[in-house]
Amino acid sequence: MEIWVATGNSEKIKEMSLILSPAIPGLKLNHQGMIPGFTPKPEDGKTFLDNARIKAKSLKAVRSNDWVFGEDSGIEVPGLGNLPGVHSARYAGAHARDSENVTKLLKMITLRNVSDRKAKFHCALVVFTPSGEEWVFEAEFWGKISKSPQGIMGFGYDPVFIPEGESQTLAELGPGFKNKHSHRSLALKMFLEKYKKI
Repeated sequence: MEIWVATGNSEKIKEMSLILSPAIPGLKLNHQGMIPGFTPKPEDGKTFLDNARIKAKSLKAVRSNDWVFGEDSGIEVPGLGNLPGVHSARYAGAHARDSENVTKLLKMITLRNVSDRKAKFHCALVVFTPSGEEWVFEAEFWGKISKSPQGIMGFGYDPVFIPEGESQTLAELGPGFKNKHSHRSLALKMFLEKYKKI
C-alpha cells in the first residue's frame, strides 16, 4: 500500500510510519516534498479539521488515484484561551523553530499568571481513499505543561508536555510511549480500524 501525506515534516512521517507499518505490511509513505513543483495551499482554516482538509484536498488534486492523508495538530492550553491552537507550529513567528515556540508558550503562561497548566494535544486527520471518499478522524491527548523543557526524544511541544498520569514529559518518555498514547497515534488507529473493514 502507498500513502501520500500532505506534510513536509519528516518527524511526522517517521512517527506515522512507526505506527502504521506494523499493521500494513509493505506500506510506503510518501510526502508532498517528493512532488516536483508542488505548492501547498495556505493553512488558513479556523480549526485543525479545516487545515487538515485544506492539506488533503490540495494534495489529492495532484495524486487523484492514491490514498492521501492530510493531518493538522497542535497544542491547546485552556488557561490561555486554547492558544496556541491552530497556530502551534508558528506561535513565535512564521518560521519559528520548535524551541522558540516552546519558549513563547512558557513565557505566556508566566505573563498571564496561568495557575492551571492543563493542556491537550489535538489531532485532525482527513483521509481521501483512491476513489475520492473522505474519512475524518479526530483525537485528543490530555496532560499539563511543565515548568521548563525536559528530554530530547521528541519534537514540537513534547519537551514541555506531561501526559495525564505521568511525571515526565513526552520528550523524556520517548517514541515508544508516544506512539501508543498520543493524539496522532489515536487518530491513526481509528483509520486502521476503518481500513481493516474494507
